[in-house]
Amino acid sequence: MSKVVLITGVSAGFGRHTATLLAQKGYKVYGTCRSGCEHDPLVQVINMDVTDVQAVRNGINTILEREGRIDILINNAGVHTGGAIEVYPYEDIKLQMDTNFMGVIHTIKAVLPAMRGQGSGTIINISSIGGLMGLPFMGYYSACKFALEGLSESLRLELRQFNIRVIVINPGDFQTKNTSTRKNVFSSPNIDAYEHQFRKSLAVIEREENNGWTPEILAQKIYRILEKKKPAYRYIIGSWKQKTAVRLKYLIPEPWFAAILRNHYDIR
Repeated sequence: MSKVVLITGVSAGFGRHTATLLAQKGYKVYGTCRSGCEHDPLVQVINMDVTDVQAVRNGINTILEREGRIDILINNAGVHTGGAIEVYPYEDIKLQMDTNFMGVIHTIKAVLPAMRGQGSGTIINISSIGGLMGLPFMGYYSACKFALEGLSESLRLELRQFNIRVIVINPGDFQTKNTSTRKNVFSSPNIDAYEHQFRKSLAVIEREENNGWTPEILAQKIYRILEKKKPAYRYIIGSWKQKTAVRLKYLIPEPWFAAILRNHYDIR
């Protein structure tokens, strides 16, 4: 019997490519979009805004009514923002947190009763290398992902008794629409002190994203993870430099690591 997969945020990027690949590999795939989006005919798309608790419940109930189970949840939906912590508007901070963190909570809480009842399940939370180190001018994005890291660690312990796995994926730089759709705020009324440095650092960020791996690589990795009998708790998927940076954070003194980040992001 084909396993039933729910992937949030399949309109583009990681979600779109992962949904298509898993469907081609024989999984029964449901994907969510905030509004209508075209997709591979093998993927069944549900309009569902992860920031809306009732919409999430309705969407998941629809799947359960059709399939009777959900075997795999991949929390992928998210928004990206850029700007100094001081100047970023509160309404956009709220949208970032509601989508990237609370949206994950909404889907997990809605899916868990079914997974507990069936005595098995896998939850994959798409975090980021930015969830393992605070990135300049992406502070609220990093904050969401740091929160997701803690949530995943706690959840993994709580769900062990129900045979439900929790896996975290930390992608590095990939060529997705995040670069073009990211909302960048360079200044606010009476505050433009950060703009020059942000533009310098943003040039580094965008260059690395544009030269990053393609989303198909991450999709292939997720497929291989799902096929494993005993997957790891975490997978860092990025260049050797990005993987090395993660290791260094835990091996060298904090001031040294901060100096490495300052140099990398052209902060003088």
